[in-house]
Amino acid sequence: MIRILDLAQNEIDLSQYGLKCLSFIPESPSPRFTEEELDNTDGSLILGTTLDKRKLSAKFFMQSYDHIDFQLARDEIYRLLDPRKDLYIIDIRQPGKRWKVRTSASFKPDYINPYLGSFDIEFVSPIPFAESIGTTLDPFTFDAEKWQFGQGLTEDELTYTQTVNSFKIYNAGTETIDPRQFPLTIKYNGASTNLTIKNNTTLDTWQYTGTTSASDTLEINRTRSLKNSVVNVFKDTNRKLITLAPGWNDIELTGTSGSFEISFDFRFYYL
Repeated sequence: MIRILDLAQNEIDLSQYGLKCLSFIPESPSPRFTEEELDNTDGSLILGTTLDKRKLSAKFFMQSYDHIDFQLARDEIYRLLDPRKDLYIIDIRQPGKRWKVRTSASFKPDYINPYLGSFDIEFVSPIPFAESIGTTLDPFTFDAEKWQFGQGLTEDELTYTQTVNSFKIYNAGTETIDPRQFPLTIKYNGASTNLTIKNNTTLDTWQYTGTTSASDTLEINRTRSLKNSVVNVFKDTNRKLITLAPGWNDIELTGTSGSFEISFDFRFYYL
């Protein structure tokens, strides 16, 4: 039913703990409304809506050799699901997506007999979205074992490394990639003067007012702007960011000089 991985992407063998997942159900998104109440008016005025943490419910069957082993296995499971630790959960029915979670409430096994038991557990994801296991720089093949049907991918060839000034970048997720919320790395390798990157779909524009040589690299890493991976050049930019809307994004570069390469590295996010 599910796979559980640690943050280093090491899979945890649930059978070693005598565990079998019987069900795994993400709850629907929970809204947070920004409201204003008006005098002499029924109800309230909703000014905006954001989403709260996402709850995910699971049911496990637990098996041991005898009643002593049951007690030892129970304590191992408590350590495995320590609420101080982040874990990744992958529903094997949707193997291209994962949830970053922690346990959000106490739980205890209900005894079926001295060596069998079951328990319900609630996980919480700090963001209300599942994310793609693969990134845009991974191969888009099923042999890569990082993608699935129903993930928003198209039959078009998807390329996230470009060497021309005008191209399209596809966001297969349901959510806008805003680097203030989600990881996004844009790397430019090559010579330039006043390099400008514009997303004509979202109207976002990022500009660097300096120059680069053919061997230099400019990197927009979330909200940071770096030259050659170490020099912070944020003060030499227009202090803006590039976001990527769901679907196709029309990207345009100006200020390039000679041959260059630009790449977009991010995951897709799904409600």
